[in-house]
Amino acid sequence: HNVGLFSHARAGKTTLAEAMLFDTGAISRMGRVEDGTTVSDFEQDEIDHHTSIHMSLIPIEWDDYKINIIDTPGYAEFQAESYAAMRAVDAAIIVVDAVSGVEVGTSQVWDMAEEHHLPRMIFVNKMNRENADFQGTLSALRETFGKQIAPIQFPIGAAETFRGIVDLLDADALIFHENGDGGYDRQPIPEELAEECETYRRALIESIAEHNEDLLMRYLEDEPIGNEELVSELHACVDDGSVVPLLCGAANGNFGVASVLQAIAHHLPTAAERVEPTESESGSAPLEASPDGPTTGLVFKSISDPHVGRVSLVRVFSGCIKGHDSLTDSRTGNKERIGKPFSLRGKTQIEQDEITAGDIGALNKLGDVHTGDTLLSDDAIAGLRPMKSLEPTISMAVQANSKADVDKLAVALERMVSEDAGIRVHRDAGTGETLIQGQGEQHINLAAERLMQRSGVTVTLSTPRVAYRETITGSTKSEYKHKKQTGGAGQYGHVFLELSPSEAEFIFDTRVVGGSVPKGYFPAVEKGVRDGLDSGPLAGYPVVNVQVVLTDGTYHDVDSNEMAFRIASREAFRRGIEQGNPVLLEPVSTLQVTVPDDLLGDILGHVNSKRGQVLGVEPIRESWAQVTAEVPAAEILRYATELRSMTQGRATFNSSFARYQQVPDHIAEHVKREAGSTDEAA
Repeated sequence: HNVGLFSHARAGKTTLAEAMLFDTGAISRMGRVEDGTTVSDFEQDEIDHHTSIHMSLIPIEWDDYKINIIDTPGYAEFQAESYAAMRAVDAAIIVVDAVSGVEVGTSQVWDMAEEHHLPRMIFVNKMNRENADFQGTLSALRETFGKQIAPIQFPIGAAETFRGIVDLLDADALIFHENGDGGYDRQPIPEELAEECETYRRALIESIAEHNEDLLMRYLEDEPIGNEELVSELHACVDDGSVVPLLCGAANGNFGVASVLQAIAHHLPTAAERVEPTESESGSAPLEASPDGPTTGLVFKSISDPHVGRVSLVRVFSGCIKGHDSLTDSRTGNKERIGKPFSLRGKTQIEQDEITAGDIGALNKLGDVHTGDTLLSDDAIAGLRPMKSLEPTISMAVQANSKADVDKLAVALERMVSEDAGIRVHRDAGTGETLIQGQGEQHINLAAERLMQRSGVTVTLSTPRVAYRETITGSTKSEYKHKKQTGGAGQYGHVFLELSPSEAEFIFDTRVVGGSVPKGYFPAVEKGVRDGLDSGPLAGYPVVNVQVVLTDGTYHDVDSNEMAFRIASREAFRRGIEQGNPVLLEPVSTLQVTVPDDLLGDILGHVNSKRGQVLGVEPIRESWAQVTAEVPAAEILRYATELRSMTQGRATFNSSFARYQQVPDHIAEHVKREAGSTDEAA
């Protein structure tokens, strides 16, 4: 079994994983997130911030099953890790806080699981907390996600009286040991809960029988249905997503965790039962998890280990990976010589001779292998589906504090991208800045902290500059004569230019009559004009949307040369731009915001306050809408942070470049002043 733990932040995933480790004998004492002593939160930034930031592999054994648990972060800024983990698992356990109920992150991970077609199970955690509300949480879950959510147990007591659960499949009560050893005593169901048990059990049987006509007829005719048959049908319903079983407990007290392990073993699909699609030139085909098939493995996570170097976590979908194998990276075509495979439990290496189909393991010392790459044996005819990643929501400019660190920064950034599925790095051609893109400011800040700790490079993060442009609004003519005499051969170039606004970014043409400028100098004239495009007269931003025509000029048989005409053309162009009523242009982004209906008014008002224009509002599902707008890019540089704060993380967005538009006069003056002060500082 390969199972991921997903939730909103602070719902208790890591504590649940810790209790699973304890109950399976992998550890002798449960650690605590608050103390930084858990197995899965082992990175220094996770210990410092008391929260999961990276996914972590936790292999355990229960009931003769090997179970690979992947613990994932809950905060939205680190959800790219959760998204990547879903590609490696066969089922998802969604952990829900019994006090807080359905939260933003709950909906987000549910939607991600839907996208990945993952069977799900829900664990209602923290039933021992004050104000824990099982029935309220169940109602909210069904209202949000549908009636397929079916309790297979319900709690005995709540908060300080929480002491056990009623098992609806076996129809008995499990009373927890209070010493936290994870054990329980099976007892008859308390008489006062018998009626409630019957109601829940009938609802469960109906949920299962709904998807099996024969079973439904027998149920309606009051024929007895054996427990073994019920469990078998439940397993099938979970596999196809028609039923989502719900369990409850309190991971911090190790209450109900053994039942979760039992449910994983018996209700969730094994790797062999899940079929992975592949892609080849001949189309897509299912890939069965056979150890005898061609080897196909997906690198879904890269880790830098200070002792062994880069470690690649690999989910093997077919075949088997052994030491000394030679596998091909489908992205690069390179052959990769495999060293001895192993597994990880948090940061601890576990010996493993091979990674067989359906299993997850680790490889190190591979070459140019990135997260998302597929490793294939020579007899594999198809690769896996591409591994998607979440689109970044915010960018920050990064700069090395020392010139000596510039080259080291490039290497460190490359490593950062390979380790973090949510980080991208690119150079903005418009501003020349190197940008780190991520899921939020905290995400980028922590990634930069990690970069500095590991590489020794000190960097500064800043809000990116806006890629303003300059253009002209009127047609104009200009000329310039470049004449220089220094005793020997001089320089002489003389040009007449006509400039006019253009829909195209730049057009250069010639309309010279009579050979006043020889054709051999036309390329030099164009080069000179292009030199002038680099810096406009208003604030030094590049010039765009202009047509330039060379109409006339003069030359000297001896002193004229390409450099002279290039200089003359550059100066003539600059004069022409100054005379052509120049204006500033700003980039405009198309913004799409997904928002609950009760916050729609706030979003529309916020867009208007940012000089935005709402293009449309479309309902996308019950109680949710998508707002499409155009907003100046300068107004949404920190939109990810603002939107998260304004909606408590309930709204999401994406943006893309749309076009350039003229900057309003009062803002243009501010931009020009800023550009002037930057030049003076430089």
